[in-house]
Amino acid sequence: MGSPNNKPTRIFSLHHHNTPSCTRSHQIGALLLVASTFLLTRLFDHPFSTCPPSSLNHDHTSQNVVHFSDDGSISWPQMGYGTHLSLKIYVYEEDEIDGLKELLRGREGKISVDACVKGQWGTQVKIHKLLLQSRFRTRKKEEANLFFVPAYAKCVRMMGGLNDKEINHTYVKALSQMPYFRRSGGRDHIFVFPSGAGAHLFRSWATYINRSIILTPEGDRTDKKDTSSFNTWKDIIIPGNVEDGMTKRGAAMAQPLPLSKRKYLANYLGRAQGKVGRLKLIELAKQYPDKLECPELKFSGPEKFVRMEYFQHLRNAKFCVAPRGESSWTLRFYESFFVVSLSLSLSHSLTHTHTFHIHGGQLK
Repeated sequence: MGSPNNKPTRIFSLHHHNTPSCTRSHQIGALLLVASTFLLTRLFDHPFSTCPPSSLNHDHTSQNVVHFSDDGSISWPQMGYGTHLSLKIYVYEEDEIDGLKELLRGREGKISVDACVKGQWGTQVKIHKLLLQSRFRTRKKEEANLFFVPAYAKCVRMMGGLNDKEINHTYVKALSQMPYFRRSGGRDHIFVFPSGAGAHLFRSWATYINRSIILTPEGDRTDKKDTSSFNTWKDIIIPGNVEDGMTKRGAAMAQPLPLSKRKYLANYLGRAQGKVGRLKLIELAKQYPDKLECPELKFSGPEKFVRMEYFQHLRNAKFCVAPRGESSWTLRFYESFFVVSLSLSLSHSLTHTHTFHIHGGQLK
């Protein structure tokens, strides 16, 4: 790059030249070019259009090509998203890349997988486990279509295993050891960031993984950030983690109650966080204690609900109110499907889960 003070030398002549006009020869040449292009295109298309669709099904050399017949129908290839899926995903092992173990278990390796699979961010563990057992997994990097980078960074951070600076440094160190990441610029690598912070948990995400595929429940914005790390062209929205005990048929931790047995019209079970909508709900609950349950929950102490206590309260209302907090998504939305929805209740009545969002103190 040149210096701002070093202006490029102008090589244009100071004399004016007459621009040659378009002659009849130019026009005839242009017509001949168009005609020859059209004829050549038809010639190359001819062998494909004359092949009957039935022969395509038996042509093993053309299984990876999309064919178009005369009537406009399409014959899809056998691989990829055709009649069968041949996708192959490589999952990095924690011992093969220096730094992955720290992102999974903390700097001292004391954070357990069982601790990280519970709660709001458990998808970071569950997706990893599913891919390890998947029939699409491959142990050969050279034949992989996609690469999964396992990391429980949110859990590790919340449990004191790594701080923000250490997480950033460890990610950069791990990525620098991945030749296949450099080969594609990260386009075929997958990362999971299952919290409201999204990929911002990795401070240098915009420099290193801005082209990678990101799985996250946060598709709007991120906590206290002006920009979003989510790109609709490549990233994927996933649900928040719901306790396994809630999704088991017949033996769920908390079964929905029939409408007639629900005490409250609506409830909100969460922290206020100084948000206007949540504070207004708490005030409304004080005015209408028999209609609305909105205790101001805490992280610790007597005002904190244990897991079962939380589910027992959540199912005891006809409506689950989910006011917006620090980020645009809430786990309560997914939990309400299992404990508020009447589709699983003993009453067998037909209804729907009712979930609302409150923004600026207004119910929407």
